[in-house]
Amino acid sequence: MQWTMDSWRNFRALQQPQYDNIDELKYAEKKLRLLPPLIFAGEVRNLKDSLKDVNDGNAFLLQGGDCAESFANFSAVNIRDMFKVILQMAIVLTYSGGKPVVKIGRVAGQFAKPRSSDFEEQNGIKLPSYRGDIINGFEFEESSRIANPNRMIDAYNQSAATLNLLRAFSRGGLADLHEIQKWNVGFIAKTDLDKKYHDLCENLSQTLKFMEACGINSKNTQSINETILYTSHEALLLPYEEALTRVDSLTGEIYDCSAHMLWIGERTRGVDDAHVHFLSGVKNPIGVKIGPDGSSDDILKLSDALNPQNEAGKFNVIIRMGADKIKDKLPNIFKNISKEKRNIIFSIDPMHGNTVKTSNNYKTREFDKILSEVKSFFEIAKSEGINPGGIHLEMTGQDVTECTGGAFKLTQDELVNRYETQCDPRLNANQALELAFLIADELKG
Repeated sequence: MQWTMDSWRNFRALQQPQYDNIDELKYAEKKLRLLPPLIFAGEVRNLKDSLKDVNDGNAFLLQGGDCAESFANFSAVNIRDMFKVILQMAIVLTYSGGKPVVKIGRVAGQFAKPRSSDFEEQNGIKLPSYRGDIINGFEFEESSRIANPNRMIDAYNQSAATLNLLRAFSRGGLADLHEIQKWNVGFIAKTDLDKKYHDLCENLSQTLKFMEACGINSKNTQSINETILYTSHEALLLPYEEALTRVDSLTGEIYDCSAHMLWIGERTRGVDDAHVHFLSGVKNPIGVKIGPDGSSDDILKLSDALNPQNEAGKFNVIIRMGADKIKDKLPNIFKNISKEKRNIIFSIDPMHGNTVKTSNNYKTREFDKILSEVKSFFEIAKSEGINPGGIHLEMTGQDVTECTGGAFKLTQDELVNRYETQCDPRLNANQALELAFLIADELKG
């Protein structure tokens, strides 16, 4: 079948909401089609150029942000703090690995969430599951859980405001390397991390001082004072993605202008299904989540569908298996893939496979399990001749209490203090930065 922007409607589309008012849905889609794109085709081409370096082992991909953005928690402070912690992580990884870090946020569009069940039951009351603020409300009330297409307009507006802030932060001094390093020094000073990480931080400070002495500073060197943070989200809600897809006036190419990069989740990656079909027609870089039931054959078929020209920088496989399964499942996949001449960026999502429920009924993730899966990914990739290209995290710049462990030894009993996620548990700012320090060694050599 020839690809068109709406040809996905002829395929099985999983995890889509059932809208009661089709006229309202059509109106929302029409309105979105008339609104300006959130991102521009030239920015996507720049990202693909940077991802080519990741593909070739000359850069590293850092992708992170909220599990699911929400309307209620939207604020400049939250966006700023997420931006800051990504920059803090990036400077550590850049210095340790001796290569640039491509920074992509799960931000300005990460509103829709797949669910394992269509319904949720509490105290004998059964309602539709919460599917993210772009679809329905979090409150366990009948009126809130009705899928409302006008929420797509609200999500667009919040994404536009978020992008406006991110672009201002990127060029307004917040990205100055000297300021970022001051934040890192403050973090290291209050932890009991191994001496080598304190030394790493001190060496980085000395390097910046040396550059300053040589006349290389934020006033005369743009790259010290500015940065680029690209946006991404799971392309789950297909009416929204279709409505924000545009033809580039310069090249005639088709781009999904809801984000610079999109990914397909583990539940919707069927090669003959609507999500893969839709994203096969756009020029954006595309990621696909692969869990413990995935195979090298799955990856190769998805590569054929989503990257038929075998472009470098186009296709990203995001491994998400869990610390207890990755050593059994991943080596054979990498062994088979290494025999193929495919341009595939492999990154690790150490979050989803390590989710557990505590005795007090909180979903959480153990920091040590997250770290273990990351280290296993690097070890297996290197042993099988695969480039370990990046890391994909659910994280926040806030001091939440959702994942246990880390340098500050957060316990299950402390989860109640600031458990704020509307979906899955996130690393807090300290845990995310600690993870960057602890995996820094993996990037050397």
